[in-house]
Amino acid sequence: MRKATREETSATESIIKGLFEKKGKKVTLLDLRKLENRVCDYFVICHAPSTTQVDSLAWSVEDVVRKETGRKPSHIEGTENCFWVLIDYGDIIVHIFQEEYRGFYNLESLWADGVVTQYEDIQEKKGI
Repeated sequence: MRKATREETSATESIIKGLFEKKGKKVTLLDLRKLENRVCDYFVICHAPSTTQVDSLAWSVEDVVRKETGRKPSHIEGTENCFWVLIDYGDIIVHIFQEEYRGFYNLESLWADGVVTQYEDIQEKKGI
């Protein structure tokens, strides 16, 4: 298995930070590097209760990643309706769902052979 580069680690950390800044729910990192027919190295997945918050999360990710790493997405999809926004950084693809759509598409089970890491928002744990 190929080790994550410093740039990938920095980008995934920035993505996760951007999601938590706008209260993304159930943030999950899927490491797909062991899979032979993968579309990228990592998926970062989260959800929000409304289309307004999905849009806010997408903007936050793009802003934090650009400020912290200088990277810009090669493609963004889904901002017209904000049910499912996909932000493509090439090696990392961010999926931001409205909650019901995340359950319907269930990417975590489709890519279940990947290594799954769940993140918890520290503020939520402290009850802030």
